[in-house]
Amino acid sequence: MTRSSAVCRHVLFAGALGTILVATSWPLVAQQPTASPPPSTSTAAPAALPAPTMQSVLADRPKSEAAQKLAPVTPPPIATAADKIPVDKLKAPKGFKIDVYATGMVNARSLREGDKGTIFVSSRLTDKIYAITEKDGKREAKPVLTGLFRPNGIVFHNGTLYIAELSQISKVENIEDKLDQAPKPTVIYSDLPKDEAHGWKYLTIGPDNRLYFQVGAPCNICMPPDTHAQIRSINLDGSDMLPLLPSRQHAGSRVRLGT
Repeated sequence: MTRSSAVCRHVLFAGALGTILVATSWPLVAQQPTASPPPSTSTAAPAALPAPTMQSVLADRPKSEAAQKLAPVTPPPIATAADKIPVDKLKAPKGFKIDVYATGMVNARSLREGDKGTIFVSSRLTDKIYAITEKDGKREAKPVLTGLFRPNGIVFHNGTLYIAELSQISKVENIEDKLDQAPKPTVIYSDLPKDEAHGWKYLTIGPDNRLYFQVGAPCNICMPPDTHAQIRSINLDGSDMLPLLPSRQHAGSRVRLGT
C-alpha cells in the first residue's frame, strides 16, 4: 500500500517476484514468467498453460547449432510468498511507503475495481480470475472464475465484468453479488483467431460505451493475415464489430471510430 499524509493508493504485489500492479480504473500490465496458482488443499504445483509465445520463439531463433540447443526456461508455477517479496528494496518518494496489499495470485496481469470495492485480477497463464475482497480490515484473494483460457483482459462496467480470453469475449453480470458462486461467463463475441503467439488480449471500454481489444500478429517477423494485427471494437452485447486499425483487407476503406 502506498501512503502519504493526504493520499492513500493501493499497490498489489502478486505473481512473479517483484511484479507490481497499481489498482486504477485502467489496467496496468506487465510481462511475467509462466506460472499457475497452487491448489488450496495440496502442496503439489499444478501445470501451467503452455507458454503462449513458445512456438514463435523457437521458430524465430537463429539456425546455428548453439542456438538450436537453447529454449525458454519455465519457472515453477507457484506464487511468491508474502515474506519473500523484497519490499525493502523498492524505493518510493519521500512521504510514501510501499507494502504488500495482497498475495497468492499467480501471473497477475490486469486489475479492475468493482462498484463495491472488489479488485478483480486477471491472468495470462492460468485459467483463473481472482477477486480480492476486504472485510473487517482483512483482505482475502480467491479464484472467482475458473476454466478460462488466457483471461488476460478484463474490464468492469455497470456491475458487469467483461473478459477477453484468447479467442472470445464474455461477460458475467452482477458478479459482485455472486463472488461465492459466480456463474459461467456468457460469450458475447467469438469471431476471433486462436493463434497462441500474441493471442492474449487486453480489454477496455471507450467513452462511446463500446468494448475495445486487439488482435495480435501470430508471429514475430511476418506479414500477418487480414484477420490479425488490428484493434477491434464491439457493442456491449457483442454486436457491430468494427476494425479500428484496418488490416490490408480494409486499407482505404472507411472505418467508423465511434464518438
